[in-house]
Amino acid sequence: MIVIEIKLCTKIFLLLLLIWNGLYYLLFQHFTLVSSPFFPVLLAFSSYVIFSVPFTILDVLGEISPLFKYKIQKERLLPTPPLPAFAPTVWELIAGGLGVVLIFDAQYFFWHLVHHKNPHLYRWVYAIHHDYISPFSWSTQHLSVVELMTVGFWSNIDPILLKCHPLTIWTLTVLWKTSHLVVPFGLLGGAMAHDIHHQKPSSNFAPFFSHWDRFFGTAVTVKWTKKIDKEQ
Repeated sequence: MIVIEIKLCTKIFLLLLLIWNGLYYLLFQHFTLVSSPFFPVLLAFSSYVIFSVPFTILDVLGEISPLFKYKIQKERLLPTPPLPAFAPTVWELIAGGLGVVLIFDAQYFFWHLVHHKNPHLYRWVYAIHHDYISPFSWSTQHLSVVELMTVGFWSNIDPILLKCHPLTIWTLTVLWKTSHLVVPFGLLGGAMAHDIHHQKPSSNFAPFFSHWDRFFGTAVTVKWTKKIDKEQ
């Protein structure tokens, strides 16, 4: 019995050794990522997604799947969320949309500020977003997995907490990146302020408005300039 246990332990050890040696390329080529304390979170999340995808495909296929007969509760699927019978009022649309944007603006400002002030968080989580000094439309999603998950969580949970109408959420989704809106007293930051942030990373941390940056002294005023060529 003891001999069998020793052989089993030896095989397990050799398997672990083989796996670890097989990860040499990842360890040496991506040492910063692997040594990050967030790597186990990334590994757990990615493993969950990878192993869940096949079962999701089987659920979508339903009865035409050859493995459907092995499904434990064949008659049960995900419940369809109910949709309201009536559209939101103008007040509900404006109040809900503005509330979500203001809450997200505060959440991201403090998250953004902390990651710039802490060198470890900046290096492990946020630095990838600053690969581009001159940002463009596609670079908005050039994020680390941690930031993408955080921003995605807030984007989805805030409307739920405020009990927003689906049409309000859909409207926000379409207008989420809108800039150049007419907002009094220069309270809107938007794309112009974010562009300056990539040039001066210690400024303009809020994504939409400027009140938090003004309060903490990190705002850099955006000034529009227009060059007019005159014919002589």
